[in-house]
Amino acid sequence: MRHLSVEMLAAGDSAEKITSAGDLQLGIAVLVGIAAIVLLITKWRLHAFLALTIGSLVLGSVAAASPDKTIESFTAGLGETVSGVGVLIALGAILGKLLADSGGADQIVDTILARTGNRAMPWAMVLIAGIVGLPLFFEVGIVLLIPVVLLVAKRGQYSLMRIGIPALAGLSVMHGLVPPHPGPLAAIDSLDADLGVTLALGVLIAVPVAVIAGPLFARYADRWVDVTPPEGLVPQRPSEELKRRPRFAATLATVLLPVVLMLAKAFTDVIVDDPEAGVQRVMDVVGSPMIALLAAAVVGMFTLGRAAGFGTQRVATTVEKSLVPIAGILLIVGAGGGFKQTLIDIGVGDMILRFSEDWNISALLLGWLIAVGIRLATGSATVATISAAGLVAPLAADMSSTHTALLVLAVGAGSLFFSHVNDAGFWLVKEYFGMDVGQTVKTWSVMETLISVASLVFVLLLSLVL
Repeated sequence: MRHLSVEMLAAGDSAEKITSAGDLQLGIAVLVGIAAIVLLITKWRLHAFLALTIGSLVLGSVAAASPDKTIESFTAGLGETVSGVGVLIALGAILGKLLADSGGADQIVDTILARTGNRAMPWAMVLIAGIVGLPLFFEVGIVLLIPVVLLVAKRGQYSLMRIGIPALAGLSVMHGLVPPHPGPLAAIDSLDADLGVTLALGVLIAVPVAVIAGPLFARYADRWVDVTPPEGLVPQRPSEELKRRPRFAATLATVLLPVVLMLAKAFTDVIVDDPEAGVQRVMDVVGSPMIALLAAAVVGMFTLGRAAGFGTQRVATTVEKSLVPIAGILLIVGAGGGFKQTLIDIGVGDMILRFSEDWNISALLLGWLIAVGIRLATGSATVATISAAGLVAPLAADMSSTHTALLVLAVGAGSLFFSHVNDAGFWLVKEYFGMDVGQTVKTWSVMETLISVASLVFVLLLSLVL
């Protein structure tokens, strides 16, 4: 198969495909491997990187694969995944840190809020979260926006749910559906999808889904749960200690620059459709993910860092600090890629291909269901996305670029389903909003489920049209 041959060549043919002893044994191996990961993460609180590594070894052992071949498969998958998305995650982290530390994020927030009336405030919050959350990791976005949510709710006498749910929805939709977030990037890499097409369709789906799960659902969440902003939980905003902040237009242009470049490449590919044409060759370079994000990071050093009064040393320190927190993310993404490669090499991909033909189930729905199962078990959207993408990769071999992109989005949608007590995001939201477990389930968990299901519906509708 195309994916398998490419991955094996990339590994120098060191990890030959491991022959399976039968579909039953493979099915048991997958269940045992995933169960091992779940128990290690949830019961023994082991770091996801170690859990995925051990789970891959357990998977290979139960499937009767030789230990050396299992190790080769895991390391080949880890290396290929990190080489494919590692630089992009690092560049996204740099841009996000510059946005946060320079006060650029605060500038976007304050400008939009200053021009928003009371009735439009929930809509403003989902817009702010969508823009600010584009280059930021989910946890960073929450920490950045929570002070804004609490302040707006307190000063404007708004219900915390009416303001908070839209902000959380905007961040979560971006996290699950839109690159350069780690999950979608890893799925694009696994399925060999076109990033520009995936980005365009992801944004197209993200807008209505964020509206449904944000301002519209917030009306019901407000009736179910009534909480007041907790005292003493409003941390200092980054821009409070700065003498000046970047301009709104420059900040917004910097955040959207990589998106515009990648979308421009996708549109050029469709309109020109001539690989030898000069304009397409230029856009293939300029609109590639690495160059687009690199350009935004470099531009951000001036439009964000220097505009906030940062000297050369301060900008360098900000960039350096941005790379420290992503070490764990890169290891988890890489280990997820290793687990995915082990699944493929023992023949699980072929098994799913045969089963999907017998079941006559849509590949999009199958990818969503697999991601849902792993998400419920592990609590990690990123692990669910990477693992599910690896399992359904064979189904993408004969798909068009549009449907491959939709498969990426289906998997990303499934990875957001019903966040509960094994998800770090669940506890982060619970503590910041001062809710108990039941209230968090009624609001945050239901919102995540709504995002997942609504996204799948839009993915399936687009698959009928495109």
